[in-house]
Amino acid sequence: MTTSDIAAAMHRVGSVMRRRPEMAIDDDVQATACWSGGLRVVTRHASGAQVVTDMPRELGGTGDQVSPGWLLRAALASCAVTRITMAAAAAGVELRTLEAVARSRSDVRGLLGMAAADGTRVSAGPGDVQLVVRIGAPGISAERLRALVQQSCRYSPVSCAMEDAVPVALHVEVEAA
Repeated sequence: MTTSDIAAAMHRVGSVMRRRPEMAIDDDVQATACWSGGLRVVTRHASGAQVVTDMPRELGGTGDQVSPGWLLRAALASCAVTRITMAAAAAGVELRTLEAVARSRSDVRGLLGMAAADGTRVSAGPGDVQLVVRIGAPGISAERLRALVQQSCRYSPVSCAMEDAVPVALHVEVEAA
């Protein structure tokens, strides 16, 4: 799609949502993850697309696939790039360069259910998340591009989910033996 195609699609959807805001809320496409032996997991999308994850060798996996934690960083980076592209299209900005790098630091003790030396719980989640965006557009000032990125990231669903710490409702279904 071209920048003008993206802008037109956003305009159409925005127009409908202003007239019929009840249409804006819908169930997201579910992700179904199935254990595939060892620490390998195959996660499927309704479209048939799938992603295979595994853990590094040091943690008992094969190390030949991405880890679930990497998918979180990939989701953060790709969602930010998508949202920035949408905002640029809506503003008539023709991008030359757009790249996002998501980094984090984690404490493996949390994954292993271990406590810190003082007995406090160690989180299994990342303790430090950074998103670095590199952007360029001919004839657009650095200030305007920074503002575009900052505003876009405020409306990026994955970034919002992480920053708002959306609670996860856990439901367990046990198969009969």
